Amino acid sequence: MIKSELVQRMAARNPHLYQRDIENIIDAILGEIGDALARGERVELRGFGAFSTKQRQARTGRNPRTGDKVPVTEKLAPFFKTGKEMRERLNRTPAEQG
Repeated sequence: MIKSELVQRMAARNPHLYQRDIENIIDAILGEIGDALARGERVELRGFGAFSTKQRQARTGRNPRTGDKVPVTEKLAPFFKTGKEMRERLNRTPAEQG
């Protein structure tokens, strides 16, 4: 699902709201998560999961086109860990879902 599909689904569930307002809300939520990660904070959404960053060490990479070795600098990468409720929901058997 892409963001525009999410907006459409939320608009279908909430016909009393304008689609542009829903899009603004989703943009605000995602923006706040991104801003918190940029500040080094962890964002936890109970029942869904937690967003954080992980430190990636500097390493020697390889240019896929030429095969030459290339230095890759140390960097932060976003990381998402699902919550317990989400993991359980994803791993239900078909009999449990019905």
